[in-house]
Amino acid sequence: MTRPLDGIRVLDFTRVVSGPSCTKSLADLGAEVIKIEPPEGDRTRRAFPKIEGVPVYFAQQNAGKRCISLDLSIEDGRAIARSLTETADVIVENFRPGVMERLGMGYDDVSSTNSSVIYCSITGYGQDGPEAKRRAYAPAVHAEIGLLEMTARRRRDGVMNEIASWADLQSGLQAALGIVAALRHREVTGAGQYLDVAMADVMLQMTEWTAVELAGGDGDGKAVFGPANAPVVTLADGSQASIPGDPVVQWHLWMQAVDDPDMAADPRFLEREDRVANRSEVTEALRSWAITIENFEDFERRIEAVGMAAGQVRKLADMKEAGWAIHRNSFLDIGENEELLVPNSPFRFGDLEAGTAGPAQAQGQENRTVLQELLNLDDTELDRLEESGVLLSRPFG
Repeated sequence: MTRPLDGIRVLDFTRVVSGPSCTKSLADLGAEVIKIEPPEGDRTRRAFPKIEGVPVYFAQQNAGKRCISLDLSIEDGRAIARSLTETADVIVENFRPGVMERLGMGYDDVSSTNSSVIYCSITGYGQDGPEAKRRAYAPAVHAEIGLLEMTARRRRDGVMNEIASWADLQSGLQAALGIVAALRHREVTGAGQYLDVAMADVMLQMTEWTAVELAGGDGDGKAVFGPANAPVVTLADGSQASIPGDPVVQWHLWMQAVDDPDMAADPRFLEREDRVANRSEVTEALRSWAITIENFEDFERRIEAVGMAAGQVRKLADMKEAGWAIHRNSFLDIGENEELLVPNSPFRFGDLEAGTAGPAQAQGQENRTVLQELLNLDDTELDRLEESGVLLSRPFG
């Protein structure tokens, strides 16, 4: 079965999360992704835990890619990389602005010999402007665009960092979407394209409350949507459930599920303004009811009967046993002897295949094969490059 991006070659100069997550999506869709790492390797190769020496954090973002390792501080290394850019359909990098230009591989350099290339740069704040040179990692971007302050305000709690690198992951996804759009444009016009993706821009778009905040109000107590006011309740068996929506707004639905005339008639809860003023009491009343429900199945049945939804609080590690995940083949075992599970592609096409296309490779594992295939380098030259430190390899361990 064919894949949507069969025949597309991607040179991946990225590291850590934002760029690797972008190129992993492209690999899942069928692109040949060649990951080019520096002598020290991608930083996530040093992450724990490891299974049979393979860092699983690295594996999730890089499985299915062909890995080579070049020392770009040496002219021979830069020359090889520049030659590889001439063979590429897509180039992705997430250095700070100016780095690729200093290496002789900026967009203008590459497009002079490869006019149809799609070239994507992912940075914190864009390629130019007053913030362009700043170092940017997801926690810093979360703070800068207002996500941390807004989260603390809505949760009525102190400022805390997010548990996941949303700015990196969302930027990788948006970059992949832009690359696919540019490839479609090239198919129609023959023209290459430069794509400038800023993590700050992405998070403004991906934060659903941006327009509300810009309009001067946070919507608290008025909006039905948004997870900040969605209650989490504990049931009789100790399990917990999350119920989307603000109970201040959805009180009439809750009262149908609870079926308690005394609670419904409580003067603290009669009007929305009363419930806003007594929000903590609203939540506590619902929690007091929920603790009387035996288990999640009974709770969900009551909630769904009145048009609401519920999700049971589970461990992420338990998802490999979830019925929906098993049915959809949501995980793929890429371990050689021991189980090493990574998320499979979320894409499900009718007549096309998508998904992780192989294991994670060791650093420099395909140095020789890639350079023989694409640049016709012979064994004598490859031996010289290895001996001079231009090509490096390091096994898992």
